[in-house]
Amino acid sequence: MAGLSLYFEDGHDDLDDFGFDDYGSECDGIRITAFLDSGQDNLTPLGRLEKYAFSENVFNRQIVARGLLDVLREFSDNENDFISVMETVARMSEDGEPTVRAELMEQVPNIAMFLHENRPNFPEAFSRYLVPIVVRYLTDPNNQVRKTSQAALLVLLEQGLMSKADMEGKVCPVLLELTEPSSDDDYKIEAVAIMCKLVTMLTKDTVEHLLLLRFCELCSDVRLFQVRKVCAANFGEFCSIVGQEATEKLLMPKFFDLCSDSLWGIRKACAECFMVVSNCTSPEVRRTKLSPLFINLISDQSRWVRQAAFQSLGRFISTFANPSITGLHFCEDGTLREIPKISSESHRQEVTTSSSSNSRNASIDDSSDSLIQPRSEQLRSTSHTAVPASHPPRGHSSDSTSQSQPESLTPSSHQQMDDCTMFNSFNFWRPPLPDITQDLQLLQVEKRDVLIEEKEETMRETESEGKENVPSLDAQGPATSSQIQKVLDCLQPHLDDPDVQAQVKVLSAALKAAQLESQTEDADESLSESNGSTGSPTSDELSAMSELSLTDAQISDSPSTSPVLVDDSEHSSEESDLIENVEEVKDSDAVKTCEEEKSKVQNVIPQQLLDQYLSMTDPARAQTVDTEIAKHCAFSLPGVALTLGRQNWHCLKDTYETLATDVQWKVRRTLAFSIHELAVILGDQLTAADLVPIFNGFLKDLDEVRIGVLKHLYDFLKLLHAEKRREYLYQLQEFMVTDNSRNWRFRYELAEQLILIIELYSHNDVYDYLRQIALNLCSDKVSEVRWISYKLVVVILQKFYSCEAHDLGLNYINELIMRFCHCPKWVGRQAFAFICQAIVEEDCMPMDQFAQHLLPSLLSLSSDPVPNVRVLVAKALRQSVLEKPYFKDPGSAYSDELEEALSELRMDKDRDVRFFATLDPNRNVMDTAALI
Repeated sequence: MAGLSLYFEDGHDDLDDFGFDDYGSECDGIRITAFLDSGQDNLTPLGRLEKYAFSENVFNRQIVARGLLDVLREFSDNENDFISVMETVARMSEDGEPTVRAELMEQVPNIAMFLHENRPNFPEAFSRYLVPIVVRYLTDPNNQVRKTSQAALLVLLEQGLMSKADMEGKVCPVLLELTEPSSDDDYKIEAVAIMCKLVTMLTKDTVEHLLLLRFCELCSDVRLFQVRKVCAANFGEFCSIVGQEATEKLLMPKFFDLCSDSLWGIRKACAECFMVVSNCTSPEVRRTKLSPLFINLISDQSRWVRQAAFQSLGRFISTFANPSITGLHFCEDGTLREIPKISSESHRQEVTTSSSSNSRNASIDDSSDSLIQPRSEQLRSTSHTAVPASHPPRGHSSDSTSQSQPESLTPSSHQQMDDCTMFNSFNFWRPPLPDITQDLQLLQVEKRDVLIEEKEETMRETESEGKENVPSLDAQGPATSSQIQKVLDCLQPHLDDPDVQAQVKVLSAALKAAQLESQTEDADESLSESNGSTGSPTSDELSAMSELSLTDAQISDSPSTSPVLVDDSEHSSEESDLIENVEEVKDSDAVKTCEEEKSKVQNVIPQQLLDQYLSMTDPARAQTVDTEIAKHCAFSLPGVALTLGRQNWHCLKDTYETLATDVQWKVRRTLAFSIHELAVILGDQLTAADLVPIFNGFLKDLDEVRIGVLKHLYDFLKLLHAEKRREYLYQLQEFMVTDNSRNWRFRYELAEQLILIIELYSHNDVYDYLRQIALNLCSDKVSEVRWISYKLVVVILQKFYSCEAHDLGLNYINELIMRFCHCPKWVGRQAFAFICQAIVEEDCMPMDQFAQHLLPSLLSLSSDPVPNVRVLVAKALRQSVLEKPYFKDPGSAYSDELEEALSELRMDKDRDVRFFATLDPNRNVMDTAALI
């Protein structure tokens, strides 16, 4: 306590020297640089700065450190004084008190910004005085000082204040030293974290030259799991910076090790950054290496890892997207557009050549259906059929669906186009790769015939070898169970291939059918033998046989006591009919199973990834993985649909319908917000068939779901045909009714969408349906809704006159006059003045029509008893009406009336009215929209 007393006594004496007594209690704050003012010590300002900067009192030194920016402003005019202050700062950075060093470091970014804006020699001064302080504090023994220096370093980099030379010559060497294997654990963990944050602000050359190898070493740090975890969490940033080549050569092995780390937190971090890593790899690596790795994460023993993997599954699938398959691409502004169709002569020739090549490949594939090929061989054998990314398939150049495409353009042929991906900075989160498709076209045309011949020879050789190795099923007779079993045994090594899995399922069903058939034949033989020894079967026995065979045996009714004699020929024919019916039922069941499995099969992405994605709607997943897994599935569904393309929509249709009826409104809300994007992906035909019913269901859902549909109502309606779009005119009125009347933002959004939707309908439809909705919104209780609705009214009037519907426009004007100009409430009359001003500014109608129908009513409001109305009238007349040449002309028939009204407004008793009546139209002092 004695120390505290002495401290405060000493501090009080120093505060007197600071000049704080000059400020009374009414002062808003204390000027920190007051100690520079002249006092009784007869010291110069620089001398006084030296005195308090190195005072024995810690509080004095803290005050100086906190006020360094103001000190620099005081001495910035004199170069010598400025250098003296910077040298004082450098000496203060060696203060032994951690709080002083922390205060000083907090001011470094502000000082650097001030020097950058006001000093011509900023880079030299900053590099000489401030950068060494930041670098030295990265190794400070005090934790608070280190954290402050790290934060200051990030700010300096974000603002672009630190030069490349300083980064490479001063900062990076310190980080490399702190991340040495022999470095202190705390310093090492902090240095790894700051290095991973810095990498996004450095150039590719700097990262590859200085930090990449050290990062690879840190990914394998066996002693500190915190280091590996930080590396895993920032792995994607490193991959994005160094590019594809370095990622596949140096980083991919480390990523595999991290994905199989013993700690679940590290594997979880890998799952979270999987999409970014996938974007930095080639399509082949993505399919053959990353896909199996991701499947392992999905089936991880830790629930948290599985949860993160399922959340990233849709995003990972989206990295397989190929614009040459989908026919769509993202623009730089984030909008999804169709790839424009190129109608050049070279394009037509190439498509013709590609189509003939595809037809030849189809004939080769048809001749070798019984041959089982590994996935890699199939990709190699058809890789030359790819169409360049700059020339989309004909089936995707319009909104037509895959049914209108020729069979040579089915998904099986589109799968081989991954190498021709049109990269985009928005789509792939990295700078676009150079477009070399035009150069490749000439090479592809020359090499296509050679590749086809080589493929034919390879297919023939493989087919001959396959026929020797794989047991063939006799096409002339039914396959026995032993033959089918041999084929299944041969297919076991290739179960990783989705196509092989589908064939195995079909053959397994056939094997069961063959075994059941053999059992039926054995039963029939034993039955015939028993009949030969004991006599003909009774009616009960025949009835049991008929029930077993699912057929109606033609057996006459007879008493159970008397035996029925059946001829041998009749019995044998009946027996054969029963067997044939059993075989037909088995075949139909097998066909149904096969069709159900094939409906989910595609070849754009690995089938296992799609199967796992489709399983996210399984209720069991919500219990074992994540209660919100369905929401994550719904969130990523448009990306998955874009990747698969509209030709594979059948794979996702059932899943989408399941999500659309999910009991959680958050899931349905997510779909409602993205249904317009999905409509762009699917095209008009699939949208009308599959999305419109779901869209209609969302319109009747909760407000939380309906708002998602409403926010993008225009985007969805414009994709529909005119006849289908017109059906929704009757339902727009339903948006006026909400679950909670206080939900005014819902009505505000409706008004905004109606402004856009007007262009989709004819002027007659607008007058019959949308006009009344707009007028109702103008009478809303909330001013924000009324404000946007007045703009809607103006747009409707503009629609009538742009369509030459003058009669409808005149009727609408009369309705506006009756509803607003003669409104008993001043708010309505004020709204009329604003509407008139907006009509003039937007040129919604000819000025002579405005002068004839609206101007008299507007002038009548110049003598309104409410000042707020007169303010808007003065503003409309002075800033809008009189600025039009039609009214500005001295010979105008309305010039006298306008000048007379303005003269009265200039002499108005209200100050605001006089202000706007005399205000220069080019001077926009205030926005009076808030008054409405």
